[in-house]
Amino acid sequence: MSQPEEAAGSSRGRGFATGDLARVSVFAALIAVLGLPGALNVFGNAVPITLQTFGVMLAGAILGAWRGALAVVVLLVLVAAGLPLLAGGRGGLGVFAAPSVGFLIGWLPGAAVTGWIVERGGRNPGIVRLLTACLVGGVGVIYLFGIPLQAAITGVSLGHAALLTLAFLPGDVIKAVFASLVVRGTQRAYPDAVPAVHRERLKAAGRR
Repeated sequence: MSQPEEAAGSSRGRGFATGDLARVSVFAALIAVLGLPGALNVFGNAVPITLQTFGVMLAGAILGAWRGALAVVVLLVLVAAGLPLLAGGRGGLGVFAAPSVGFLIGWLPGAAVTGWIVERGGRNPGIVRLLTACLVGGVGVIYLFGIPLQAAITGVSLGHAALLTLAFLPGDVIKAVFASLVVRGTQRAYPDAVPAVHRERLKAAGRR
């Protein structure tokens, strides 16, 4: 390969790296912005209802498994550093000792599983796959982490914590439906928002 070709290849590699960093940062910011409307506690539940899980679903479905999870990691690191990026203006290490910590931790595997399911759909994941991904990753996986830790921290039984979490379910299902529709429309208009398409472009540029 000639020097000009090497330079061009190197530039493409750096461009994709920068592009991925920007995409991850944008979705970390999106999840934070979705916390601005605030949080709602219902039926005496110590864990609030927020819109931020909607952002987690979008991150996984559009960025894919590991980039979606990375967006969540960026957000949680900033929260741990003290920035009030969670719904209700919460931030700092104290939130990781609160009853909602399991749900926060669950965002990471939730985004990863959502992205993994979407990636299995190849270049054209259908609406059913997108909805399944959002429900399994953005709801089921997050509950799997959230309910046991809520029970442990609040001292209630696992069954009681699960019962309290049922208050979230109707809203989370609505968020999953809306997220799948938003992702489907975005991917039709912008094919690079399909994880498999983006991965193919990275491979063509010599990056994984």
